[in-house]
Amino acid sequence: MKRLIYLLVAVSCLLFNGSLLAAEKPATPAADKEAGESQRAQALLARAVDYYKGNKDRALPAFMRAGEFINGDLYVYVLGTDGKMLASGGSSSALVGRDISNMRDAAGKPFFREMIDTAVNKGGGVVEYRWLNRLDRKIERKVAYYQRVGDRIIAVGFYIPRASQDQAKALLEEAVTVVKADPAAAFTAFNDLNGRFIQDDLYVFAIDLKDSKFRAHGATPRLIGTDALDLKDPTGKPLLKEMIATAGGKGQGSMEYHWRNPVTERVEAKRTFLRKVNNYLVGVGYYTR
Repeated sequence: MKRLIYLLVAVSCLLFNGSLLAAEKPATPAADKEAGESQRAQALLARAVDYYKGNKDRALPAFMRAGEFINGDLYVYVLGTDGKMLASGGSSSALVGRDISNMRDAAGKPFFREMIDTAVNKGGGVVEYRWLNRLDRKIERKVAYYQRVGDRIIAVGFYIPRASQDQAKALLEEAVTVVKADPAAAFTAFNDLNGRFIQDDLYVFAIDLKDSKFRAHGATPRLIGTDALDLKDPTGKPLLKEMIATAGGKGQGSMEYHWRNPVTERVEAKRTFLRKVNNYLVGVGYYTR
């Protein structure tokens, strides 16, 4: 009997602690939006697959014209297992009729080949790549769900303009590593608009703590060489003093403020992770809404 009581107490503690952990990690608005877009894309794919099964290739023109299969930045596209683009309701309509099996995305990823191989072997899947969003005319991360129906691969993707907290932390770690190795080369890399340190709405900034001047800013080059002490967010919040106080004691930390999102071009809430590397303050942030 005692053993049973102990077991029940232990289980209760685990459930209670688990609920606390869940409460400590609430979903962010960005995560909620991504989940919603994912559901929309999968629902459109399901409708498109059902429609294709009932109409075969007669469905292809319907996927390309305005109607139920084009919804904002969501649209259907269809590939043949031979690598030919057969239909598209989006910017890839220019590729219809062409062999795209070896085409790569903006980052050099052969994602069409990955889709074809996976669809042939497993019947469908999901792939992430970088593609032009026709609504804002910018290249953004995109996730596509796809399913094979005979020798056709039907796909629907959604754009992810906002990076995640984990991506921001990973980019900061990479930035810290290169600053430790060669600060001058690191700052050049951070400021390179076509480099690996600018990823959608993620970028790196670096401030020289000896003179408080920006040495790098991946989103706003005009700030390079300016005094960061004068910097305030749109609400009037002075940023550098708080950043120094945040990262001063342990050499790292995070803070929240408002800043322009380079992808959406709107002022949004942002959380930035900071690291002190020798005489430099290095930061990467992600937009929370």
